[in-house]
Amino acid sequence: MNTTTRIIALGMSLSFTLFSIGIYAQTAEEKGLAIAQEADKRDIGWGDQTSNMEMILLNKHGDSSTRTIRTKALEVQGDGDKSLTIFDTPRDIKGTAFLTFSHIEGPDDQWLYLPALKRVKRISSRNKSGPFMGSEFAYEDMSSQEVAKYTYKYLRDEPCGKNLTCFVSERYPTDKFSGYTKQVIWIDKEEYRPIKIDFYDRKNALLKTLTFSEYQQYLGQYWRPHKLEMVNHQTGKKSIVNSSNYQFKTGLTESDFHKSKLKRLR
Repeated sequence: MNTTTRIIALGMSLSFTLFSIGIYAQTAEEKGLAIAQEADKRDIGWGDQTSNMEMILLNKHGDSSTRTIRTKALEVQGDGDKSLTIFDTPRDIKGTAFLTFSHIEGPDDQWLYLPALKRVKRISSRNKSGPFMGSEFAYEDMSSQEVAKYTYKYLRDEPCGKNLTCFVSERYPTDKFSGYTKQVIWIDKEEYRPIKIDFYDRKNALLKTLTFSEYQQYLGQYWRPHKLEMVNHQTGKKSIVNSSNYQFKTGLTESDFHKSKLKRLR
């Protein structure tokens, strides 16, 4: 081996050693944050979206009721997403509308329009752990999941479905009014999509599990689950959301998400 070859070999060996040290020096907290940041980065740039949803509420005896819903969402540069949820059926809640301004940091802003009372009710930060429209989803579950609203800890890799392996991490809400002490989240290693989340209540007991399935890809990049299932382990209740008719870049603007319009929505 000549001098030049030795220098190249030494350089390659040193680079590999430094790379290996970098991997193994990463703490569980750093890796958990890096996974969350990568998942967030892969879902940037969709602009705006609309969809239709069917929400099925089931009690512990299997009795069910169904709501039909329209949703709109707007990606906001430098802040969290804005979203609007409008109920079309059943008749007794038709016209109910829920508006959320998610924020990267600090409490989100949420309003609920109740047509029977003809008034817009602001959801306070202290009440965001309450159930959303009688479902097993809490008001805080309806906000976009901004990375900075949690701290993280990577736990392990494990199989999480057919031909899938997931990163498993814990994340801890920074909001003191959150109804959760922690969440355990499974993110698939290939596409960085959430597959499952376990929610732990303020007593650190397992409260709910949310599973994401029937993913489809849009615009060649963005993955959306067409089925969500939230199971409450403490009450035996369940809420299933089936989504359809996703549309992107429809021309929605900030003005479509103003609380003054909630009373006029049809």
